Amino acid sequence: MDNFGTNYGEKFARNVLSIFFETSVAEKITNQDYEGEIKGGGADRVNVLTFDALALKDYSGSALSADTPQESEGQLIIDQKKAYYFKIQSWSKFISYVSDPSSSLISVAGKTLAQTVDAFVLGLHADVASGNRIGTNYTTGTVEITTGTGAVAGTSTVFVATMVGKGFKATGHSAWYRVKSRASDTAIVIEDDSDDDTSAYTGGAISAGATYVLQANTKIQVSKTTIYDYIVDLKQKLDESEVPQSDRNLTVPSAIGALLLKASELQPAVSAAYEDVVKRGLMGMIAGFTVYQNEQVSGNNTDGYKVLGLHRSWCTLAMAFVETGIEDLTGDFGKAYKGLFCYGAKILDERRKAGAELFCYV
Repeated sequence: MDNFGTNYGEKFARNVLSIFFETSVAEKITNQDYEGEIKGGGADRVNVLTFDALALKDYSGSALSADTPQESEGQLIIDQKKAYYFKIQSWSKFISYVSDPSSSLISVAGKTLAQTVDAFVLGLHADVASGNRIGTNYTTGTVEITTGTGAVAGTSTVFVATMVGKGFKATGHSAWYRVKSRASDTAIVIEDDSDDDTSAYTGGAISAGATYVLQANTKIQVSKTTIYDYIVDLKQKLDESEVPQSDRNLTVPSAIGALLLKASELQPAVSAAYEDVVKRGLMGMIAGFTVYQNEQVSGNNTDGYKVLGLHRSWCTLAMAFVETGIEDLTGDFGKAYKGLFCYGAKILDERRKAGAELFCYV
């Protein structure tokens, strides 16, 4: 590739990213606080850093002893790779398109990229904290839990495969766990709500006959008169986890968005935010959440939508065009554009509490 072709290839990628940042919801509901470089070779890794809370000390005039802040590091794997590769029939026309950031070619490419990344991020709903889901709970029967293994023996229960991954808490538990596997209607295994550590159950033994909650096992119906109450429930989940009040967001499909527009509690987006209203689907504010409408929300009205209420700290997103340029076509006339876009996301265990899910249908 000559420099001329490379320059126009880079310009294409730069303008596509510009459209992406104008239209993507993922860019607004995640953070990009990571260290490292995305190179595109193999499974690249970048580091996501976080610090434990600093303690306040009582001061009586005597010398203080200094704490050592504990830094936690998680690895974000760049495991998503997408490529553009298309023929350029007219070099002069391609130059014209690339030189105009609002051209149809750039616009379509940028919006397609935004939809792809939005679907990826909104598809990470399984990484909200166990205990942070709103839906119809399953509580039938009683259970006994074995210490160490997390084996749950149910009495009069009907455990099904779709319960795997759901939050679980029995009487006697002080924390939420999640269903790791299911063996039969009366046998499941639960584990600590952690992805960064080796699977384990540390909740101790629970004697036979204990009641329990398996959270948001099935979808719950919402309407214009009830949707606000459920959103407040999402807010309460984040409040109880002491998640900051600022930078909270809620992403809904159009079916839920229509209900919100009919609900009196939604504060519509002001004219100053017109660009986001048109390009990004900004609807307004409700219960402290900035609301976006996006059709990439996981699920459907038959199986239930996975509506996420998040703080921006919940998910770290890393992405970049790592290769881009113009090449001659072998055995054919003209040229072709080739560009490789790589991305990945990470939800650290201690940040899972910054996400909550409403499992619902209209």
